[in-house]
Amino acid sequence: MPDISTRAALPLGPRAWIGQVLLYGLFALAIGVFSQWPPYRHLGSDEALIKLSFTRVGKPVGDCRTLSAAELARLPPNMRAPTSCPRERSPVTVQVDLGGTTVLRRTAPPTGLSRDGASAVYERLVVPAGEHRIAVRLSDDVRARDAAYTHEATVKLAPGQVLVIDFDAGKGGITLQ
Repeated sequence: MPDISTRAALPLGPRAWIGQVLLYGLFALAIGVFSQWPPYRHLGSDEALIKLSFTRVGKPVGDCRTLSAAELARLPPNMRAPTSCPRERSPVTVQVDLGGTTVLRRTAPPTGLSRDGASAVYERLVVPAGEHRIAVRLSDDVRARDAAYTHEATVKLAPGQVLVIDFDAGKGGITLQ
């Protein structure tokens, strides 16, 4: 009985080549069919999308305070900073109004174990295409009563258009793109 491991590989015949071409062709055909069918539409023909997407670090929840001499004496020498400031940050609250009606109100807590990181917001709003009066308010300080940043505008959204609401401190706050 001949040893299988020492047997030389036989060259492929024409039937093997034809079979291989047919299998690759069927695989390519399946990929082509399923890349076009079923058709997918992320929005209806008369709808637009508003995306609210930003990351913002809120203001500290409290003011820094000066430590007394007795409090400083109780601390180890390497921890004797003259002021004590809270690490925790305020949650970021955002509100979006369309035509005078509130369509979104979201409060994003700060991240991190000490709640001292950034707050992240990502929301999608599907709206009818057309002209809309939009008002966006953002508050990043629990000590303040009113929103620190506001932006109002009239936008005309075409069917399938995506409007992005972002926050950019360098551009003055809330931006619509």
